[in-house]
Amino acid sequence: MKNAIQKSWISGILAAIAASLCCIAPLLAVFGGISGAATYFNWMEPFRPYMIGLTILVFAIIWYQQLATRQEQQVDCCEPEKRSFWQSKKFLLIVTLCSGMLIAFPYYSSLFYRTPQPSAAAISQARFSYVKWNIKGMSCADCTKHIDGSLLEINGVATSRTSFEKSETIVRYDPAKTNADSINHKIKEIGYQPTLIKKN
Repeated sequence: MKNAIQKSWISGILAAIAASLCCIAPLLAVFGGISGAATYFNWMEPFRPYMIGLTILVFAIIWYQQLATRQEQQVDCCEPEKRSFWQSKKFLLIVTLCSGMLIAFPYYSSLFYRTPQPSAAAISQARFSYVKWNIKGMSCADCTKHIDGSLLEINGVATSRTSFEKSETIVRYDPAKTNADSINHKIKEIGYQPTLIKKN
């Protein structure tokens, strides 16, 4: 029974990690310097609801097993078996809470992304060009802050407006300071997949 419970919580936390990976991967790409490797996790996005459901189911079974084992010991009037911390309810509670935080990551991910600030280039009277991309890999509305904040760090980018609903980004930039290829590379670097729609 002990091994079954241990294997179950390991499966549960792996399912929770898998459920949040499509959201966390872009953040890991920035902090870990893994660049475009984050794009490989985007295929998991459509499966996120199923992974969340699997995580909840696994932890429901684990808690049932944990509580049922204790009740059986009490009914049999046996002396409660001493368990290590790793087999205790406290540890299981910690694992459950960690899994919940992973699943809820999209709802507080904005804390880790910079708030987009307009570039100083937007104030100048330079002749701007603009480009529009379709963006794949956004798993929540806060991904737009991640994209816009990163693009506005590029010298020459005046504005960046990303729409989660439309899955697109429109960028105004000074062609004397940067170009569409550099912006495209930056989008890929932070873990998303851009497809050019329009350039002017």
